[in-house]
Amino acid sequence: MTRVLILNGPNLGQLGVREPSVYGTETLDDLAHQLQTEFRDHEIEARQTDSEAEMLSWLHSAMASKTPVVLNAGAWTHYSYAVRDAVSMITSAGTPVIEVHISNPHAREEFRHTSVLTAVSTGVIAGFGFDSYRLAVTQLIR
Repeated sequence: MTRVLILNGPNLGQLGVREPSVYGTETLDDLAHQLQTEFRDHEIEARQTDSEAEMLSWLHSAMASKTPVVLNAGAWTHYSYAVRDAVSMITSAGTPVIEVHISNPHAREEFRHTSVLTAVSTGVIAGFGFDSYRLAVTQLIR
């Protein structure tokens, strides 16, 4: 059994009501249920925070426990060097972190085109809605 952390950053707790034309109408609870059902032979733990300090704590714990991470850092993707450094520590230690996005950032506003996480992440999956998470988990458990 593989343990995988699904970590979501700011504003993602508002999925289902936040810009449904971009993010759809499903919630993070729906996502967690879908992943836990599909990957029932693995431990899938989904979390969301609007606190960068809490996200850093979760990433540090993932590094210490060598737990693979699926990370949708939300807006922190574009500017948080603290989150970037934490991801870099995890991947440098040999534990994978896959950056995910529900939408395709390159098809959106220009400020979303740059990710400070991509260069230190194991991989990036974007633009497939909640399937972005499913594809990331599939990669991590194989």
